[in-house]
Amino acid sequence: MERMGSIHRKVMVRQHKAEVMIAGEQLRLRLHDGKLIKDHRYHLRTYPNCFVAQEVIDWLVSHKEAPNRQVALQLMQHLIDHDIVHHVCDKSPIFKDVKLLYRFRKDDGTFPFNTEVKVFMRGQVLYEHLISGRDSILQLREEKGVAYQRSFPGCQLIDWLLQNGEVPSRRQGLELCKALLEHGIIQHVSLKHHFFDSGLLYQFCINFRRRRRLSELLSESEQDAEGVAPQRQEERPESPFVLRKNTPMEGNASFMSIQPSDLKVASGARRSSLTNQQVTSSYSHSNSLCSGPVVRCNPKSVLRKNVTCEELLSPGAPFIRRVLTVLGDALGWGFVVRGRSPCYVQAVDPNSPAAAAGVKVRQFVCQVNGRSVLHLDYRTLTKLVMTGPRTVVLEVMEPID
Repeated sequence: MERMGSIHRKVMVRQHKAEVMIAGEQLRLRLHDGKLIKDHRYHLRTYPNCFVAQEVIDWLVSHKEAPNRQVALQLMQHLIDHDIVHHVCDKSPIFKDVKLLYRFRKDDGTFPFNTEVKVFMRGQVLYEHLISGRDSILQLREEKGVAYQRSFPGCQLIDWLLQNGEVPSRRQGLELCKALLEHGIIQHVSLKHHFFDSGLLYQFCINFRRRRRLSELLSESEQDAEGVAPQRQEERPESPFVLRKNTPMEGNASFMSIQPSDLKVASGARRSSLTNQQVTSSYSHSNSLCSGPVVRCNPKSVLRKNVTCEELLSPGAPFIRRVLTVLGDALGWGFVVRGRSPCYVQAVDPNSPAAAAGVKVRQFVCQVNGRSVLHLDYRTLTKLVMTGPRTVVLEVMEPID
């Protein structure tokens, strides 16, 4: 037990590092999308793929990733401390709110690919394969009378690794799984055991798809310093991290609810995994086909009138049936559902896979991947999408305006 306690403490530290890497990468992609990362010329020299510190601090505050400049400064310093960001000339280990140039190490090839990073990246690839597979071993299972979602027996994971050519032997599969546990990628469901090639149940303890809210990093860091273990994934409130990139549109990164002329700008903070970010910012208890906590954005329904399932299916009803195929990207699908029996589309990220596939607000969701969902509530529908393949086939009823 003492050895497991020591492993658990190391796991907590490594999990935090993993969260920082994911949050840092998500921020890097968003800054690239917002054109903040670009080539800058200074003293007759061009520095490629870098950003101005002061501009990023402005962006973090304006996009509600930080409540003020001081917190934004702490967030960027946190990324420097974890070797995610550095000064272009490595002259200072301190992030300053001035017109200095900094760069993400991933943009100049200086990111340190040590053992921890390699295990983390291997775990991320395995997670994506397992979460997207049709006959995934990640299922609802019981151990000692307690049900655990997306859990798997240790022996089945090793079987899967062998069947898919991930490892050449069962021994190496066991070694890989032990490394994943020791680096905080997977864990025993009740945290009582190391990894064994047996029927004991394990889970991934990192949701790689969840959109991270940067301010979470500071709170987790404070918890680590105080010796407080962060909440386990299944104990957290619904994560506010949207599983979709939020591309800034004229200074605002909100989802489209209703029409562009009626666009409501989300004023809450963004998710923290798919953990706090519901739609751009926050979304009032409406899951955004993302995995994250709860945010408040467009709390008012976009429906012009309530519609029942019977009205939707009645002959001659003013609706058009459409079948849409949404191919999710690394951050998700990009739309939000609300309601129950039937659920409807509340918001769509205008630059998301959902928007490209034709998903629109006020569409009613009838089927997901061939399964009828008319009588489900939005939470159940969201879980169905989140636990299914990355390609989602939606059958929707679109109102005839």
